[in-house]
Amino acid sequence: MAKPRPAKRTLDSYTIKGSNKIIKPGDCVLMRPPESSKLPYVARVESIEAGARGSNVKVRVRWYYRPEESIGGRRQFHGAKEVFLSDHYDIQSADTIEGKCFVHSFKNYTKLDAVGSDDYFCRFEYKSATGSFIPDRIAVFCKCEMPYNPDDLMIQCEGCSDWYHPACIDMTVEEAKKLEHFFCQGCSSQNEKKTENSSASRESESKAEQSEPVIVCRLNPKGSNPKGGEGECHRCTYVLSRGLYRAVFQFQVGVNVQMTVCILEVTWGSCQALYRACSISYPSAVEDRRELPICVYIYWGLCDVLVRFSFWYLNL
Repeated sequence: MAKPRPAKRTLDSYTIKGSNKIIKPGDCVLMRPPESSKLPYVARVESIEAGARGSNVKVRVRWYYRPEESIGGRRQFHGAKEVFLSDHYDIQSADTIEGKCFVHSFKNYTKLDAVGSDDYFCRFEYKSATGSFIPDRIAVFCKCEMPYNPDDLMIQCEGCSDWYHPACIDMTVEEAKKLEHFFCQGCSSQNEKKTENSSASRESESKAEQSEPVIVCRLNPKGSNPKGGEGECHRCTYVLSRGLYRAVFQFQVGVNVQMTVCILEVTWGSCQALYRACSISYPSAVEDRRELPICVYIYWGLCDVLVRFSFWYLNL
């Protein structure tokens, strides 16, 4: 009668021989390859089993493949410490475990302050039978449209926020490290166009300002409101904007007068403003009234009459 096989025990942890490092299911380990010239294999421990007496410890592992071990081989965007989590499971002796390692997610790996010899990262799952990857699509960057390799320096455009390899934009790594600001070719062209348009706009505005007529008030030729004098307490300012003449009249009364006089002062100022506007629009109208349109002629005549009456009434 055959002897029954001794029952196996499932262990919660295992101490690596020759060290005090303890591994548990879920930890990643480095396993000794058959040939000493090869790099150690990377695996994730799924479970740990031992014989009835605690000897002959076995580990069930799920292998990580290096890019060169996959069907497609290593490509330009693969990092030096990149591995793929495969669907290949195996049972190995615990004696082949050389040490413990850490396989980070791609996001956490890029945040490491320093990458140690035991640090790896994984962003793909690998189907060993078909050579396919999950996910099968990831974001690409630069003009070369390659996924990000954390081992390669990339610089970000401040305009479009895309990332570029220095070599792809005819720049050395040393030159890229010295940059304080960077704009890609597309954004630089747009900025140049914006700058040209802005300069042209400023020039046109400057020319428009220079072409605006300078109007001297007949009541105050110096262009400022005098501080003294009862007869010189009015100031007229005229502005020409976007082809439309706008007359702004500010009036100040230096002496106390009756309400009727105040109303007349306002009327006088308004008439003076209309008179000035007509004179600006039709400079020759002062000398030859026949050049004025009929409506302007009526306004001009009314202003002239009211102005003369105002001067006589106020003794200005």
